[in-house]
Amino acid sequence: MIEVEGLTQVFGDKTVVDDFSFTVQPGGVTGMLGPNGAGKSTTMRMIVGLDRPVRGSVRVNGRDFRLSTTPLRDLGALLDPTALHPGRAGRVHLQALAATNGISRSRVDEVLDLTGMAEAASRRVGTYSLGMRQRLGIAAALLGDPQTLVLDEPVNGLDPDGVHWVRELMKHLAAEGRTVLVSSHLMSEMALTADHLVVMGRGRLITQGPVAEVIAQATQSDVLVHSPESDRLAAALSGIGATSRTAPDGALLVTNVTAAQVGELAASLSIPLHELTPQQGSLEDAFLALTKDDQEYVAGGMPSDATRNGAQR
Repeated sequence: MIEVEGLTQVFGDKTVVDDFSFTVQPGGVTGMLGPNGAGKSTTMRMIVGLDRPVRGSVRVNGRDFRLSTTPLRDLGALLDPTALHPGRAGRVHLQALAATNGISRSRVDEVLDLTGMAEAASRRVGTYSLGMRQRLGIAAALLGDPQTLVLDEPVNGLDPDGVHWVRELMKHLAAEGRTVLVSSHLMSEMALTADHLVVMGRGRLITQGPVAEVIAQATQSDVLVHSPESDRLAAALSGIGATSRTAPDGALLVTNVTAAQVGELAASLSIPLHELTPQQGSLEDAFLALTKDDQEYVAGGMPSDATRNGAQR
């Protein structure tokens, strides 16, 4: 378990993390989401003891991780896959970590096989692609077979097969009862991977909870209805407090009512239905809605034709 209470970090005159509290329970994957500059990486660095907070506390499995005498066995972390000596072979990098943590060399071979890095293990890290460095970083995080994992953007640079592998790995580790905290900017991937979410913006907690609850609180649920008598159905729906709008293909998008209520109303009026589908907003929709006031870096929109023409001259 990871317990964060009132965490605050200040760099110069900027408060990067502001009275931030949340809990990561074992047995599930918790996704940490936030715009660029929200404070996710800084929070993770404080969890693993690389940065000392100005205020607040972090407990990993009930104690301060900085006091651990077996750090790789207590917590595995991937924070920066590029923070590797370029002239050192991947296997040597892991062997050095193992030696300083009382971990056998056979475990090095196990994590190299697990991450698909066995064949490249004798090559220098400087020759690795970003995806290969990610895999080596995950191997290092798993080296001590830890109960708790903290992974910052672990699928960055991976191909689709690698992304799928990381997703299944995190689910498997969580199913074993481990604590898994992961950050990502890929909303579609988090929707497939995470059980719970912690959403932050400008260093503060915006919301946290199960994925479905976070999406439900931030997005509008519609019921998609196809009917040859859509006008009559829309009028009847307005009588029970529902709101209908017409999609480009003529379907009705109905809010403030459930699919069951639409079906029952249509049946009572003998209105035929060709489709009746509940529609839930996406995690991306929820994320954009929740963080719309906390975007620190906002693009200026698409360039106009005049701007493009000016750049070509």
